[in-house]
Parts: sequence; structure tokens; C-alpha cells
Amino acid sequence: MQPPSIRFNALGQVFKTRSGQTEALRDVSFDVAHHEFLAILGPSGCGKSTLLRMIAGLLMPTCGNVEVFGMPVTGPRDDIGIVFQKPTLLPWATVEDNIVFPVRHKTGHVSPRDRERAQELLAMVGLEGFGKRLPDELSGGMQQRVGIARALHMDPDILLMDEPFSALDALTREVMGFDLLRIFAEKPKTVVFITHSVSEAALLADRVLVMSGRPGTVGSEHIVPIRRPRGPESMKDPALLELTANLRDLLMTREAA
Repeated sequence: MQPPSIRFNALGQVFKTRSGQTEALRDVSFDVAHHEFLAILGPSGCGKSTLLRMIAGLLMPTCGNVEVFGMPVTGPRDDIGIVFQKPTLLPWATVEDNIVFPVRHKTGHVSPRDRERAQELLAMVGLEGFGKRLPDELSGGMQQRVGIARALHMDPDILLMDEPFSALDALTREVMGFDLLRIFAEKPKTVVFITHSVSEAALLADRVLVMSGRPGTVGSEHIVPIRRPRGPESMKDPALLELTANLRDLLMTREAA
């Protein structure tokens, strides 16, 4: 049996503020299997984004630890890609240059193969022919596709996604979700996906974790009971509808607590 890609061991996080201390996470323990798509739901402020920052090596826990491929995380890693809520593209750089920017930042140069791969990824995310455009020539959904292509450029084993579609309108968000399913099928990754959308979590993920309010802990976990591949017809599946309703009830209860 293949070991987990990610493991949280009794993790806790306390932030020091001007008014005192805030306990963001308490005794968080769970695994993320190899090539599993894990979605995390929870009330605002429960530490979801903090978990991603710890996996990425951008924040060290107060207690416990995070392991990636069996090794404690001590800093940023090249085998982890991140997609943020906003794509944070360089406005003066072309789409292609934005995608290859992490390589330029790491190595100081960009090879012809790096640019070729950028073009391949643009085709994968539905933006073939847009490599020479500037970000302000693209819609919000298109910019987020560029952010996904940039995160995939170095072919990371793990993809972290922090509410990547939250700024998009409902229709674009739905289209992006199906695009992500297609990309995930073509290039499987271990994915940790933060969202506030219950239906989005249920449709995209293999498993959904529901966090409690602050301090965040893992309140419950739910296996998504429908097979891949998934498409628009999956949204009508009775098992998925039942899971979505149950998750929504759980979240409403915890928001009210």
C-alpha cells in the first residue's frame, strides 16, 4: 500500500496578536492519499487556509508537524504547486511569461522547453493562442486558468487550491469546476482544495473534511459516493444530492454554534 502524500500529526497553531493569543487549530490529524482529491469545508476563520500554508512550508505549526512523502515539512518545496483565491499575475508580463515566472525565479533563466510546456498547459486549460496577451486583456476566469497553468508548470506532485473560484460568477465557476475535473483526469495529482461551496466540494472531491469552528479541528469526513469520470449529469445523482444536503446541514449547524 502506497504511503500518504500528506500527513498531519496532532497539529496545532496559535497566533500571537496585539490583543493576546488566538488558537487557530487544535489537534489536527489526517492523511491525504496519493492522487486523492481532498476538499476541506468549514466556517470562516477555522484555519482552512492555515492548513494549506503549512503543507506549502510557508508557516510552521506551533505544535505537531506536517509530513509530505514521509518527511517533515521545513520550508517551501518544488513538488508543491499553489493556486490562490486570486491569480496575482504580473500585469506587465505576458501570459506565457507569467506561467514560466516560477522557473525564472528559481533558476534565473527560461529554456525553450519551459516555454513549450507553457504553451502545452495553455492548451490544456483552454487558452491556446493567448500566450502573448497581457493579463488585463483576459476575463477573471481566464486569468484564473493562467494561475492554474502556472501552478502546474513545474509538474508538482501536490496541488494546493485555496478557494480558487471564489471571485468568479456562478456560471464561470461551474465551468471551471468541470475543467478542473478534466485536468485532474488527464494529469492526476494529490489535490487539497479549500472552498466554501458545498456543491463544489461534493462534485470535485474524493473525500470531504468538515472543520469545526475556531479552534479548527476535523469534525467529520465524508467519502463522495459517485465514481469518476464526472460531468454535468453527476450533479443530478441522488447520492451526490444527498451528500450535498448532509454537508450543508452540518455547516449550518456549525456556523450557528
